[in-house]
Amino acid sequence: MATSALTAQGEDFPRWYQDVVAKAEMAENGPVRGTMVIRPYGYALWERVQAELDRRIKATGARNAYFPLFIPESYFAREAEHVEGFSPELAVVTHAGGEDLAEPVIVRPTSETVVGEYMAKWIQSHRDLPLLLNQWANVVRWELRPRLFLRSSEFLWQEGHTAHATAADAAAFAARIHRDVYRDFLVEVMAVPVFEGLKSPRERFAGAINSLTCEGMMRDGKALQMSTSHELGQNFARAFNVAFQDEGGQSSWCHTTSWGASTRLIGGLIMAHGDDRGLVVPPRLAPVAVVVLAVRDEEAVEAACAEVTAELEAAGVAVERDRARGSFGRRVTDWEIKGVPVRVEIGPRDLSEGVVTLVRRDDGARRTVARGELAASVRALLDEVQASLYASARARRDAATRDVATLAEAVEAAQEGFARVGWDLVAAGGEDELNRHAVSVRCVQRADGSLPASLDESDLVAVVAKAY
Repeated sequence: MATSALTAQGEDFPRWYQDVVAKAEMAENGPVRGTMVIRPYGYALWERVQAELDRRIKATGARNAYFPLFIPESYFAREAEHVEGFSPELAVVTHAGGEDLAEPVIVRPTSETVVGEYMAKWIQSHRDLPLLLNQWANVVRWELRPRLFLRSSEFLWQEGHTAHATAADAAAFAARIHRDVYRDFLVEVMAVPVFEGLKSPRERFAGAINSLTCEGMMRDGKALQMSTSHELGQNFARAFNVAFQDEGGQSSWCHTTSWGASTRLIGGLIMAHGDDRGLVVPPRLAPVAVVVLAVRDEEAVEAACAEVTAELEAAGVAVERDRARGSFGRRVTDWEIKGVPVRVEIGPRDLSEGVVTLVRRDDGARRTVARGELAASVRALLDEVQASLYASARARRDAATRDVATLAEAVEAAQEGFARVGWDLVAAGGEDELNRHAVSVRCVQRADGSLPASLDESDLVAVVAKAY
């Protein structure tokens, strides 16, 4: 593990981010520009994200499937707005097997087109609906300014695709995914407060009629789009002939949705909770929630560490025993960089007194507990840390969010955080003015922060910010 100091957030936030990714041994740049190698600790975090999202996705009734990485170019030509939106990012294969291909092949940037092709084969009757699919996969979008986890030419994600008999059913399912999968995961597991709302027409997914989003504030005051859920109307159904016969025998186009979250969430984890000592991982997301360290390399101390580790494992805690060699201070620093929520430290004095020392990663607070109370104390402390991380992130976000009355005030507020300004003002040509200052509409919501049914509601508010 690396032990050298990190760049301070206040000195250079982008450099701090790069330092954390490298020194927490999360990822490295791949051999092709824009690609990344995800190291075991970074991938363990992604596996925790996958497990939590996958459980929630399956609870909605969606089932996992897999679709090809290579998609015929002609599929994209069928939905004009979609192909126009993705054209600058497409990777295209024109030569393979020693020959020019008869038709160029697109390396999957998203799967609406190929999924639509097969939905058309699988759906005939209203009895086949709704069709609820999800896939875990990699996608390729050729990035001009890559940054590990946040923007890479290849990344990992889940993408859901569903078909419904009515627009109301499709809208309700997109909203359910937004609420019960993404928002619930982000708030309850990742401990990140989010602004939820609809994307503006300019910011919504190419080919969608409506996009629902969760937007988080990072510690530098910028926004990060954490997840999106899209109503696609009948656009893709018409393009790919996804139709069904209703109960009266009439043929109708399906209404479809798509929705996704990616390894960008790992970047969001780093920037939402991390500090000048490295990562800070919420206990419910942590692949290692507790690490057990020996203060001294002594036989009795090491034996006690092994016993404590086994006890916590039996209690269902995600625990790891530190087996590294070197000074105690260096080992502590290494685990702090990785953001493990709680340390259990055991030394000769602890043994003689029948206690262990618990140290929180988020605020550094220390407490001693009796050995007989260890498991219960650790579980309670993990709950405390989880709640504290959310409360701290919520307080930071709220302190850096201003309600403003003019576009000029919105631009000013967005230099250091978020601004909430009337949507009517933004929709009437104001979005161009914001964009000229590198400020974008992150979402549109009701004044009370809830999700509107459409952008046609009155008295809506635009949440604007600089964004990753």
